[in-house]
Amino acid sequence: MSTRFVLASASPARLKTLRAAGIEPEVIVSGVDEDNVTAENPGELARLLAVLKARAVVANLTDHATVLGCDSVLEFDGVAYGKPGTPEVARERWRMMRGRRGVLHTGHCLFDTSSKQEIRELASTEVQFADLTDEEIDAYVETGEPLVVAGSFTVDGLGGPFVTAIEGDYHNVVGLSLPLLRRMLIEVGISWPELWRSQKPFRYDESVASTYDETRGGPARAAAAARAVDDLLRCPAAPAGASAGAQRVLELAVGTGIVGAELVALGNLVHGFDLSTAMLRRANVRLPGHVAAADATRLPVADRRCDAVVAVWLLHLLDDSEPVIAEVARVLRTDGVFVTTTEKSDAGRYADGRGPDDTRSQDALAHLVAVASRHGLVLDGATSFVGPTRNTDEVPIYPVVRFRRT
Repeated sequence: MSTRFVLASASPARLKTLRAAGIEPEVIVSGVDEDNVTAENPGELARLLAVLKARAVVANLTDHATVLGCDSVLEFDGVAYGKPGTPEVARERWRMMRGRRGVLHTGHCLFDTSSKQEIRELASTEVQFADLTDEEIDAYVETGEPLVVAGSFTVDGLGGPFVTAIEGDYHNVVGLSLPLLRRMLIEVGISWPELWRSQKPFRYDESVASTYDETRGGPARAAAAARAVDDLLRCPAAPAGASAGAQRVLELAVGTGIVGAELVALGNLVHGFDLSTAMLRRANVRLPGHVAAADATRLPVADRRCDAVVAVWLLHLLDDSEPVIAEVARVLRTDGVFVTTTEKSDAGRYADGRGPDDTRSQDALAHLVAVASRHGLVLDGATSFVGPTRNTDEVPIYPVVRFRRT
């Protein structure tokens, strides 16, 4: 039986740390008001906040799960420092911190609803800060990064060059201690490998790739799909006919590149990822130098770097589409768009004025809307196209939808 593992934190760094260690958690933000919580000392404050986050999420669960709550504070001279919030506070903090040592405390609370166990732990790491100049502090604060992280710094981001040494667990400074979490999981009867991804990537081999285009509608269907996608890539406020060609489009499961090449012909710059070597060989002919092997749940792209992500006929192949949607949300800039095909039989329901069926597959619209909303993606556009498939007389309608990153 698989373990439902929930991260009760909105921290991108914690999510990234878990993903790098092979765990894809379900993220549920607790909503705890951190500013109104007090404790005897900074370490106890971090632990208490972690407990409150975990309990807040557990209180709203409808089925069993193992929930991890975390919170970090930086201690200087016995005082706890969380997120500064404003540039003025961040500058003042850094002038106090530069050239000195502080202690980064991260509270961990693991709540396993099946065994009704709650484990509370604290990990603490000493951090030595560089002796920054006022100009360096001003430049760092202007990036915005120190405003939204505990202690006004990161060790895995733009603040990395300003941390000269750490004594303790590096990952604890990032946001959670992986060795500590492993020990906590063992206490509730869960081994670390149980949380590694069990879903095997879907790949097309050579026998499928060699006939893929001709058995799935060929250039005509690809061109129709590309036109529908291109319509949704355009800015809603732009004049009719204006192209979004200036955007760089990331296509997931690029396949043979047949749709991507059509998108390029419409003025888009397309970079494609796929897991199938056989498909990528063909895609590289159509999109030379712009395709690479990558898992759609672990894209080699930094946070908030993409204007647009496209997935055509991908989500229905998955056992669980949420990890892909979460990864799309991670790489999209604010107001960036995710354009994807949805379950084609939904089109008939729309035509009849009925809502989508929420019991269908991983690309069913109701399912996508619910999952996307958990990751900051809002449905804000839709279209459709028609095209032949698999050399039959069927001419299905393919819905295409657009989600915008908030």
